Amino acid sequence: MSVEVILPGVLADLAGGSKHLQVEVRGATVADLLDTLAADHPLLARRIRDETGQVRRFVNVYVDGDDVRFQQGVATPIPDGTVVQVLPSVAGG
Repeated sequence: MSVEVILPGVLADLAGGSKHLQVEVRGATVADLLDTLAADHPLLARRIRDETGQVRRFVNVYVDGDDVRFQQGVATPIPDGTVVQVLPSVAGG
């Protein structure tokens, strides 16, 4: 199953500089996608997930525009052709 992952510049640097990744996922959930990303880009994976495998508090993951925190978290299903966007929160004033 193919999924497009969109990353901002700060995270793209951890994925070889690419802001758009086409990922062949072995599974059907956000967790499966993140596992696949971790195999290819371990530094990126550590910025997205914590030690328990959950999305870090200050990172937002959207599946076709919907925040996974308001869905099923990392168990959120991702159908073929899904677009997943990963955005770290920005703080400042």
